[in-house]
Amino acid sequence: QVQLVESGGGLVQAGDSLRLSCAASGRTFSSYAMGWFRQAPGKEREFVAAIDWSGGITHYADSVKGRFTISRDNAKNTVYLLMNSLKPEDTAAYYCAAVRGPLMVVAGFYEYWGQGTQVTVSS
Repeated sequence: QVQLVESGGGLVQAGDSLRLSCAASGRTFSSYAMGWFRQAPGKEREFVAAIDWSGGITHYADSVKGRFTISRDNAKNTVYLLMNSLKPEDTAAYYCAAVRGPLMVVAGFYEYWGQGTQVTVSS
């Protein structure tokens, strides 16, 4: 069982940066690939970024490539999402998720989810 708690969301202006954190419980964190997803009101949940268990492999949605960076610290059981050059269209609730095995871009493969943290970008 893995419990995930996101933090770091907030209200920012376009062009600003935010760093989201996702703290995981349990002693097997390094066994899991981690992903970030987001969901805006009235829209489906969409993939943002994912990282493999070691941190050596990452994957990003085209919409955030070059602006967002996913990383992890297995010693701290934490995964991060650094978001630079934020745009109003990045406004959404952001969720982290965990899956045992290789990283995935499809939400349905993820086994555990956090409660989400809201990011609002004003223009």
